[in-house]
Amino acid sequence: MMNRNTGREAAGGTRVRAFAAVCGLLAGAMTATAAGTSPVAALTPPVAITADDLSTWQTNGIVWSMAAGDGVVYAGGTFSTLRPPTAAPGTEEQPALNFAAFDAATGAPTNCALSFTISTGTATVRSLALSPDGATLYAGGRFGAVNGVGVSNIAAIDTATCTPRDDFKIAVTATVRALAVTADTVYLGGDFNSVGGQTRNKFAAVTTGASLLPFTANADEVARAVEVTPDGRNVLLGGDFFRVNGAGSHALAVVDATTGALAKTYPGFIHDNSTVQDITTDATGFYTANEGSGGGVFDGRIALDLDDFQQRWRDTCLGATQAVLVHSGVLYSGSHAHDCSSMGSFPEQPRKHLLAQAVDDPKLLPWFPDTNDGIGEPVGPRVMAQTGSGQRHYLWVGGEFTTVNGKRQQGLTRFADGPDTGAPWVPNVSLSTLTPGRVDVNWQTSFDADDGTLTYRIYKDGSNTPVHTTTGHSVFWDRPQLTWTDTDVSPGETHTYRITASDGVNTSAKSPAQSAMVTSTAEAYPARVRADGATLYWRYDEGVSTFAHDSSGHLDNGFLRNAPAYRQTPAAVAGPSTAIGFNGVDEYAYSNRLRAAPPRFTVETWIRTTTTRGGKIIGFGNVTQENSTRYDKHVYMRDDGRLTFGVYSGGSRTIVTPAAYNDGRWHHVVATQGADGVSLYVDGQRRASNRLYTGNEDSPGYWRVGGGNLGSWPGRPTSNFFAGQIDETAVYPTALSASRISAHHALRNG
Repeated sequence: MMNRNTGREAAGGTRVRAFAAVCGLLAGAMTATAAGTSPVAALTPPVAITADDLSTWQTNGIVWSMAAGDGVVYAGGTFSTLRPPTAAPGTEEQPALNFAAFDAATGAPTNCALSFTISTGTATVRSLALSPDGATLYAGGRFGAVNGVGVSNIAAIDTATCTPRDDFKIAVTATVRALAVTADTVYLGGDFNSVGGQTRNKFAAVTTGASLLPFTANADEVARAVEVTPDGRNVLLGGDFFRVNGAGSHALAVVDATTGALAKTYPGFIHDNSTVQDITTDATGFYTANEGSGGGVFDGRIALDLDDFQQRWRDTCLGATQAVLVHSGVLYSGSHAHDCSSMGSFPEQPRKHLLAQAVDDPKLLPWFPDTNDGIGEPVGPRVMAQTGSGQRHYLWVGGEFTTVNGKRQQGLTRFADGPDTGAPWVPNVSLSTLTPGRVDVNWQTSFDADDGTLTYRIYKDGSNTPVHTTTGHSVFWDRPQLTWTDTDVSPGETHTYRITASDGVNTSAKSPAQSAMVTSTAEAYPARVRADGATLYWRYDEGVSTFAHDSSGHLDNGFLRNAPAYRQTPAAVAGPSTAIGFNGVDEYAYSNRLRAAPPRFTVETWIRTTTTRGGKIIGFGNVTQENSTRYDKHVYMRDDGRLTFGVYSGGSRTIVTPAAYNDGRWHHVVATQGADGVSLYVDGQRRASNRLYTGNEDSPGYWRVGGGNLGSWPGRPTSNFFAGQIDETAVYPTALSASRISAHHALRNG
């Protein structure tokens, strides 16, 4: 993979600015915004690039390579035309045969036109790199001519005239996938085994005049990345290889910049089924983008120190990292990350394609613009580049995606250090009056694509002056519940509340107005649930939102997925509360908080259904937005309407009710596990039990209601998802006694 601009801007002012004039670019030298003087106040440090995508021209194919400097961005790949931003494929296109140049500040193409072609097969430009003085752009790939001038998979372009250099000709026998350039040397990597008629396996070096150098770093498999260390003494190699110069070193190696002799090997350092796709550097470290296939592979990023070439950190996200780039102390990466649970971030879920981490800490930073997978393999982003223009710094991303931030955009996109124009999501709000004489205002923290800490303002009774202001941290997979209690109220009064979220520059719209009447007496049923120690309690009284607020006081709110039927009546318990309806296809709720597996617990809920397809009612699993791979502590209905309670302890351990409960009436369902085994209660009575089942799956997870994986469990129903109504879901950290469970059921009408 190619990322030939890694924080070191091209220095060749005269030649590059001449080229800019030819191409109709803005006059003047590049002035990048310094890390400490970013004009954006709405970003969470050290992030210095907004998540707002900027208007950019598109390609009709894959962008595999980019180089950037002095306000110009060069893109190469496998495409044939360009089209304006937002234009649909096939409309308003102009020719661009595997190469294009763009104004970094406007996103529009320049007048530089180069055609990379081949006599047989499909030409492609897989690598681009600028010389330090910006006078020459080097291109590698699979092609036989540039603008009709014969070459052999590598070419040099004069940037002042946008023409191929006739004095740079050398035969490379196969695809060039990586380039790195110093003042006098061009390093290349790829599929080849011969350069200039001499053996060079996968890596080689030539002079800027195209003479083969004695540098030898022969590898046994494809080379994909090459980068010169900032001091110029060493070259960093990445790819698929297992041996370099006969020594074991899989996917990564460090060699002497003059001779190619090994300076550092990495046997067993990267999984055998993983490769290095890209390498980038900053002043103190180098960073690898890694891709793997199969079980147990390594797909994330590694940070290593330049002084000893040892690992600084690695993350273990799964999702084929393709590109890495450093700006202002942040490592930006392109991948299709789908599971970062092993490093304390999001569990298996739909893919995210752009991530950020501090160069000294693998923890994911709150920067989440996104693309889709797109065409090709598909994996989304393939390459990154950066440059300054005017008073802005630009991060460009190329690849095989066809959307960016949910909008149509193919092949290319770009981001800048300002201005930040994206407002946080409107907060989801729910009110509670379970405690007499007050109103609890609960809300699900919002999401902002480039700021993790947001400011919330609560407005009461139509006033434009907030009655309360607070802050909260959230990322897309962790949006905890916040609560504020209004005690400036009296029983019998009705009050209305709205909330905004702000990143410091942009503020969301006010949430829809929610109203509640202040009570003078407590409702008996919820009072007993809370008194008995519930650590999660969802009453499902929200309107149309993704939020099930937690009335237990432990703030483990629920996410409601795929718009279930809200505010269903009559509810299971007498009073002003409502129930929720699930469709038995894809609707469910999951808890926000990742919890340790409880050794003792009680799950409690009410159900009403006539389904003959069964489904999971409540359970514990390791994944929230996909099927869990570890799952138990669940109650599910079989197709015949009987209920099963199951835990996993060396095998599936289940108990089953003798009677069916799909009769269209409300039923109180409670399952417990404690020192005396497991019990399943329905309507206040124990219906099944086993004293021997005292253990369960010792794996952290999330509570899920209304749906989840049931693969391989006894009596597995037709559907994993429950079709019917659910109400008053609670989880306790102990096994409730039979008398307490019976008392809960008796309070249904009280």
